[in-house]
Amino acid sequence: MTDADLGEPSPFTPSPFTPSPFTPPPFEVIVQRSPKRRRTVGARLRGDVLTVTLPWWMTEREGDEWADKMRARFERARSTERFDLAVRTAALARRFQLPTPDVVRWSDNMDARWASCTPATRTIRVSTRLAAFPDWVVDYVLVHELAHLVVADHSPQFWALVERYPLTERARGFLIAKSGDDSPD
Repeated sequence: MTDADLGEPSPFTPSPFTPSPFTPPPFEVIVQRSPKRRRTVGARLRGDVLTVTLPWWMTEREGDEWADKMRARFERARSTERFDLAVRTAALARRFQLPTPDVVRWSDNMDARWASCTPATRTIRVSTRLAAFPDWVVDYVLVHELAHLVVADHSPQFWALVERYPLTERARGFLIAKSGDDSPD
């Protein structure tokens, strides 16, 4: 992807940078109980079938909760495959004249943050919860973290870098509305 491919995003029309909406096909969930499992829940996706294996003693309600939790986890993981995070981050860094990180990756264990940046190692981690959000929101978060490679705090200098992204205010409002709500709707 080149800078010429990026185009200028608009809140009303899709940007050439934004791929078409990606919705992975749904998968069937099968719940199995196992006398061998004593404490943990396992899950494996094969094709379009997610098999959730539970300890034999777990109640039906607990089993349903775990099946829903595992479905959500696997749906998030599948939705991260819609674009190459490293390529997208590099394109945003070029476009907004920010440094490129050495490592950028999805993270499944970020429940309290949308993303994080470690300037010392030039590493950016992005919560898989973001994968279900619109691309312009993911782009904002990436630009926010790229700005931390220049300014580690949230000073006025930092916000001046972030506000190079034209949909900053809109994306921040979207994330504020989603805070505390794991559903992407």
